[in-house]
Amino acid sequence: MSARPSIVIIGTGFGGLGMAMELQRAGFTDVTILERAADVGGVWRENTYPGAGCDIPSPLYSYSYEPRSDWPKRFSEQPDIQAYLRGVAEKRGLLPRIRFGAEVTAAEFDDATGTWTVSTADGATITADVLVPAVGQLSRPAWPDIPGIDDFAGAVFHSAEWDHDVDLTGKRVAVIGTGASAIQFVPAIQPAVRQLTLFQRSAAWVLPKPDIEYRPWHHTVFAYAPPVRLAERFAFWALCEFLSLGIVDVPAIRPLVTRLAVWHLEKQVSDPRLRAALLPDYPAGCKRGLFSNNYFPALTQPNAHVETTAISEIRPEGVRTADGVVHDADVIIFGTGFKGTEFLWPMQITGRGGRRLEDAWDGGARAYQGMAVPGFPNMFLIYGPNTNLGVGSIVYMIESQARYIRQAVERIARRPGLLLDVRPEVAAAYDAAVQRRLERTPWTRCTSWYRTAAGRITNNWPGTVSSYRQRTRTFAESDYQPTDHHPSTRTAGADR
Repeated sequence: MSARPSIVIIGTGFGGLGMAMELQRAGFTDVTILERAADVGGVWRENTYPGAGCDIPSPLYSYSYEPRSDWPKRFSEQPDIQAYLRGVAEKRGLLPRIRFGAEVTAAEFDDATGTWTVSTADGATITADVLVPAVGQLSRPAWPDIPGIDDFAGAVFHSAEWDHDVDLTGKRVAVIGTGASAIQFVPAIQPAVRQLTLFQRSAAWVLPKPDIEYRPWHHTVFAYAPPVRLAERFAFWALCEFLSLGIVDVPAIRPLVTRLAVWHLEKQVSDPRLRAALLPDYPAGCKRGLFSNNYFPALTQPNAHVETTAISEIRPEGVRTADGVVHDADVIIFGTGFKGTEFLWPMQITGRGGRRLEDAWDGGARAYQGMAVPGFPNMFLIYGPNTNLGVGSIVYMIESQARYIRQAVERIARRPGLLLDVRPEVAAAYDAAVQRRLERTPWTRCTSWYRTAAGRITNNWPGTVSSYRQRTRTFAESDYQPTDHHPSTRTAGADR
């Protein structure tokens, strides 16, 4: 077991907990996890809207070394996923290492000591040799800039900050946005509301969801015949890898996805006008593909209406569209996603020589292997730039990153005071190669949360998860500028 180096992890979602467990298995004991909330879970703690769930099967959307044999269904919902993360944290003894209610506001590298000082909103600081931000890409809700939002007379909230005190029964509800969250909560609330008006700027490609409820016999088989559980995990992993090939390397796969989505739409929506409104006008894969068996049926109900005319303003009584019509509403719900391209914001991260991360990322976030930024030694990101997936389980990517970072920490442990700073030319060459591949993807053909306002794709990985794992399997110190700093005299991980 090793008390050095000291490590601070920010966040307790899949990324933060996965990183902590990787370090724990390697014998590192001086690990502190900072969490702004009062419980673990990340997005699975925050997103409590009706119908919230995952569109990746749970046997795959879980840690490979912490399988669960009693998932209630193949595609689990928010309460079960958060319970899984809480259970893993308890089982692995991580809770004592977590400081809840510790919202990180800044992190600064000290050139004199070669350490990171992390500041929290309550005025506390903690010093560490290694910093691992694991705050994810989907932690800050995006609100559209629509005039009059503050003038609306009824309740207004974002799906990521669902107001459970608002009873939607018998209400006229306006839903603005048709992203992954809306696909899930619209069918959940439609039966209860008096009128549901869905304001759609662009339609979504929706695929059938091969969901099933796991029966007791499933749980028994998964528990006592692990190869069966592993076979299901592998089958979905292989399917996702196949579909991922269509993003860049085998574009012939894309028409298959398009035909399946169109078939799904035609099967569930008979009204030709509604069907036309729900058919996307951009290539499949350009935006996040969605899975649902009840979204289209909900929109065919008498109390549902899809409005495609652009919104001009919000008035006290409802939503006014560009054609002058005011759509009366009692409640407005925004399903407009997250600020995915604003990595680590609003934390102020300062590296060598007082350089701010926001300046290093002028023009769009970038990082070597999605984890290391030149000028910010011994800082490694989990779920950083260009590591999100168009298809597949992000947990698999997180495990690859945690293994890579653990190897870096092992090198620092062997040489106390070692600073690992990725070489600028290595990071630049990597970024150029990734961007070249991204130019061949469908993601360049429409606007989405994957891209900055200038058009740079900062979020997605243009390939399979297996190709990423191969790239990150071994930590190559030659990619870094290793410098030896005299070990700090401070107590590892001490508060100041």
